[in-house]
Amino acid sequence: MVTRTRFDDSECPVARSVDAIGDWWSLLIVRDAFDGSRRFGEFQRSLGVAKNILTARLRTLVAGGVLESVPASDGSAYREYVLTPKGKALFPVIVALRQWGEQNFFAPGEPHSQLVDRRKGQSLRGLEVLSADGRRLDPDDTTVHKIS
Repeated sequence: MVTRTRFDDSECPVARSVDAIGDWWSLLIVRDAFDGSRRFGEFQRSLGVAKNILTARLRTLVAGGVLESVPASDGSAYREYVLTPKGKALFPVIVALRQWGEQNFFAPGEPHSQLVDRRKGQSLRGLEVLSADGRRLDPDDTTVHKIS
């Protein structure tokens, strides 16, 4: 078995973030949690992932503080998974991936899901990276500085 490389002590916040999320299954679990899934069976039906893989990913997301396992809201013996504040902070990441996917992986007119403003029923504006003074930034406008 290949040993997984860990990045939890990396100086790079992207590497640490990827280390915490783990893989595509974990991001899809987080997506489903934003879409209202709470129970193991809901995640399993939506994703079609093997139960052992789902169990491992849910355990990792709970251990990492992204999800919390709580008693079922209906009072049954089941457990539910809810996003923690750390998990909810992934919302812009999920929106960015959705918008990037819409722009790059669908032909014009091809059906796909779309995230809309619940109150207004309108599509979301594209995410932008802005400077502290509000200017739109592109990759060429930024540089990485190490903080010690």
